[in-house]
Amino acid sequence: MDIYEDERTVSRADLAAWLRQMASQLESGQVFYGAAGAITVADEVRCELEIEQEGADEFSIEIEFSWVNPKAEPEKATPEQAEREKPAAAEADGEADTAGSTGE
Repeated sequence: MDIYEDERTVSRADLAAWLRQMASQLESGQVFYGAAGAITVADEVRCELEIEQEGADEFSIEIEFSWVNPKAEPEKATPEQAEREKPAAAEADGEADTAGSTGE
């Protein structure tokens, strides 16, 4: 779901100023957008940089940041994750997990 999108043509100097402003906001932990929007940035962020040549004379740079809201509820484990965690939980309770060892 898109929250906000802005696309425009600017000078190289204005782009550099915008990137400096964005860097400052990222460092502070909150990015502002639109008239009154803001989003909190987690302490750990996944980053992606993509540089493409889209023709003889056209280039693009895409920068993407993504993170999980630390206040969000943890996701439910997938069946594979639950199965991997099952033996560790059984050992912690002092129980042996014998279902997998009999081949049943």
